[in-house]
Amino acid sequence: MLRADGVKSEHESKPRTDCAEARSTAEAVARRSYGKLVAFLAARTRDVAAAEDVLSEAFIAALADWPQNGCPSNPEAWLLTVARRKMIDAARRRCSGEAAIGQLELLVEGVEAAAADAEIPDRRLGLMFACAHPAIDAGVRAPLMLQVVVGLDAKRIASAFLMSPATMGKRLGRAKNKIRQAGIPFRIPEREELSGRLENVLDAIYAAFAEGWTDPGGTDVVRRDLTEEAIFLARLVAELLPEEPEALGLLALTLYAEARRRARRNTEGEYVPLANQDPELWDWRMIDEAEALVRRASARGSIGRYQLEAALQSAHVGGATLRRAVGAHRLTSDRDQSRLGPCGVQGRRPRARSDRSGGRRRPARRIPTLLGCTRGAAGQDRRT
Repeated sequence: MLRADGVKSEHESKPRTDCAEARSTAEAVARRSYGKLVAFLAARTRDVAAAEDVLSEAFIAALADWPQNGCPSNPEAWLLTVARRKMIDAARRRCSGEAAIGQLELLVEGVEAAAADAEIPDRRLGLMFACAHPAIDAGVRAPLMLQVVVGLDAKRIASAFLMSPATMGKRLGRAKNKIRQAGIPFRIPEREELSGRLENVLDAIYAAFAEGWTDPGGTDVVRRDLTEEAIFLARLVAELLPEEPEALGLLALTLYAEARRRARRNTEGEYVPLANQDPELWDWRMIDEAEALVRRASARGSIGRYQLEAALQSAHVGGATLRRAVGAHRLTSDRDQSRLGPCGVQGRRPRARSDRSGGRRRPARRIPTLLGCTRGAAGQDRRT
């Protein structure tokens, strides 16, 4: 509201600042902890849809409360407490008799556990295994993971997977009902079954990444965001299972691909093959991280699909770097030859260098293939 002189008063402008701060805090929490909160809320009841509903209500309550009372020191705990209370209220309205008693006991135990823990337990990995459970249709595992772990809405997911929002919403709803009705647990499988189940999780993440990668130019915001969310999930699995080489391999693979995004299209939008890409356009910080992950994975002594694909990407990076270095050397050499003659030796003797073996100096051996000489020099310059 404006004063008579057209200037906003400090009192009236302050709530706008507080609202912006509250919204910023809520968005940061949603980005950082949405899946963590959903996993904790649904861990006992297996009701993912109900957990999402009450968490959404908790965020709405936060946007109303925080501008007035300030952002809490632990916003995740604040949201969890409000969401739990709303979940209990919903269970009271929905259930009756013994069913209500059992449901309420589970929820009350969850509230007490949340109050007792200084830090909210991270059950996101268990939630991801539930999303990729064999009982869940393989085609909906990646979208389900993106919604319940990352927090993307059905409309954005449907757009990325080229499906109508209504159809995607129905498929997601059926998958969540399956988790609840079948009582699929939110847990990390035991060692003997971890390999097969982890493969389902990694395949779902890779499917999400591949869908986003169908827009290599990065012009489609939804698809670009999808690759970022897939990398977020891959990083999450690698952090929670740091000793699993395939988890490290998948993260490395996605980083290699994403690092080259800017170089895959020229200024006209045409595809540029890897051999012709300009490494200067690559994200070398991302590539360095991928290289370190490949080394960590190889040290585990167990090979797998994603490690192999990441190792192949590493070889491509090394090859492209070498070709660029050779090209630069050849360009410099060609400039020298233009002054010296066809093979670079007319009118000059080869530059001498120190021979470490005997301390004597001898002519430096040329590398004709790099210098571009073809007229007999290669035959005269034999390797020692």
